[in-house]
Amino acid sequence: MVRKTEYLCVFLSGGIIYNLIELAWRGYSHWSMTVAGGICLLLIHMINQKLHDKSLLLRYLTGCVIITVVEFVAGIIVNVVFKLYVWDYSAIPGNIMGQICPLFSFFWFLITIPACLVSDASRRFFNFLINREENAADG
Repeated sequence: MVRKTEYLCVFLSGGIIYNLIELAWRGYSHWSMTVAGGICLLLIHMINQKLHDKSLLLRYLTGCVIITVVEFVAGIIVNVVFKLYVWDYSAIPGNIMGQICPLFSFFWFLITIPACLVSDASRRFFNFLINREENAADG
């Protein structure tokens, strides 16, 4: 039960944090970015735990790829299929279908650094709760 709570908290944190970043960057956001941000942080969190013994660079690059892929899939659904036009990178060099581009993938790499720190802190906190729960059951 604690792990499910952990994943829910990480998902919600990702959604809220991403919306705050968008509000600071563009002055507005869209509800779909809450979902995408939550998915991104949750996936980063899950992968970060599996790669905890690997280099930070590998963890950050993996997070960058995760965010870029989620952004592409979300862009196809939100911008192409539903025609909501939440973002459009078509004017930026190297873009793919206007949904992703190298410049923003670089930004996603940078965002992955604090995302991994949030992931590590979350895991430590929830591991503490699990250990406390197990100690209470033993005692």
